[in-house]
Amino acid sequence: MLSIKIKSYDELSKAHLYALLQLRSEVFVVEQDCVYQDIDGKDQDALHILGFKADKLVAYTRIFKPGLYFEEASIGRVVVAKEERKHSYGYDIMKASINAIETYYNQKTIKISAQCYLQKFYTNCGFEAVGASYLEDGIPHIAMLRQ
Repeated sequence: MLSIKIKSYDELSKAHLYALLQLRSEVFVVEQDCVYQDIDGKDQDALHILGFKADKLVAYTRIFKPGLYFEEASIGRVVVAKEERKHSYGYDIMKASINAIETYYNQKTIKISAQCYLQKFYTNCGFEAVGASYLEDGIPHIAMLRQ
């Protein structure tokens, strides 16, 4: 089980910020071989959901209230360290993120931009695909809603 911490940008320690940027870079840039601008100026407006195993950050998302990323509340940058995926921490971090949106933003409807190969995972988290797939940073994505 993960130890979950929820932090605003200003509450993040330097060590937590470094760890989350490192994890995002390891997966989204190096593992997925995708050169893109991860540091996009949106972290300051997000709540950061950090999942720790012992003292190591192994899972992460960032969440937004409605109107900041999409019209609906949203979850993004969903990431689990490669060596930890066998433990299903993706479900733990998504559950914590959904609960945080309900708690902090009083919202039930959540929109995500999901990588297409993870559609089944997000369906298992209660999301449904809407519309056609599209390319985002050269990777096929699909919009998904949870209501």
